[in-house]
Amino acid sequence: MEIETSARLHLSLIDLNGLEGRLDGGIGITLEKPSLKMECTQTDDDTVIGFDDDVSIVNKEVYESKILDAEDKIKKYLNIDTNYSFRIHESYPIHHGLGLGTQLSLSVAKLISSLNDIELNAYELAKIIQRGGTSGIGVHSFDKGGLIIDGGHKKSVKNDFLPSSASKVSPPPLLARYDFPEDWDIILITPNISQGASGNEEIDIFQTYSPININDVERICYLTLMKLMPAVIEEDIESFGDSVNKIQSMGFKKIERDLQDSKVNTLLENMKSIDIPCVGMSSFGPTCFGITDSLSKDLINQITDLTDSDTHIQITKGKNHGAIIK
Repeated sequence: MEIETSARLHLSLIDLNGLEGRLDGGIGITLEKPSLKMECTQTDDDTVIGFDDDVSIVNKEVYESKILDAEDKIKKYLNIDTNYSFRIHESYPIHHGLGLGTQLSLSVAKLISSLNDIELNAYELAKIIQRGGTSGIGVHSFDKGGLIIDGGHKKSVKNDFLPSSASKVSPPPLLARYDFPEDWDIILITPNISQGASGNEEIDIFQTYSPININDVERICYLTLMKLMPAVIEEDIESFGDSVNKIQSMGFKKIERDLQDSKVNTLLENMKSIDIPCVGMSSFGPTCFGITDSLSKDLINQITDLTDSDTHIQITKGKNHGAIIK
């Protein structure tokens, strides 16, 4: 059995203040590429994890750890002792702001539950494997695709500022989901710098810089409701870009960007200078993005000229469906 899912952009968390009784909330976009393709079969031996020869990744031990952790959790939930063999046919970097950790863990859980003829939806799987404890973008992208806005968590359920990797509460509710315009292109640009924050470093950042000023939270909510969401429905790239650009300059996203290597913010400013309507950094980076409805060879050449030779550039689109299992 094989599953195919893909990366997501995390545009911003909404509320790391909690004045009105909720925390977190997120805004994100499901991407067509890069993809994760993984195959799973039962085995009589110990768990086996393999990678196709053309899958070029570093930190394979991190991938293996996440696979084994998800396998252990779903097997305990299903009360089974079968072992499985996993083969990764296609993947993308972890801790680069593209949400691989959640997609990898959900894929393992979905494959094993499906092989055992147990139907569990993405929300149920995420609860079992303990993903989505801060942002629900990865969970809902896995389920439905599109542009996702989630509603965060009640403070009675989650009363501290923690990243998803350290928060074990259930995923947040889906507030809104829209098809991402098919005519909009998404440019992914990943500078060759240190990976985004994770683990204890990420926890420390949440603890140090929260709570966020309530004025920023209110402004993000207003821009999301009254500009970003209508712009997607009306396919208004200029309004969408303006809302994202403004959201990226405040709240917790501003902190995430301020903590980056100077190359990141220089790159984002340079992208704005060549009139890309929407630019930003996904999650804790270092992957940056530009969104436009007028992609051209000239624009691609300009972007290439702005970046170092070892920067990875990929053109993709939004994806309006969830993971596919076959």
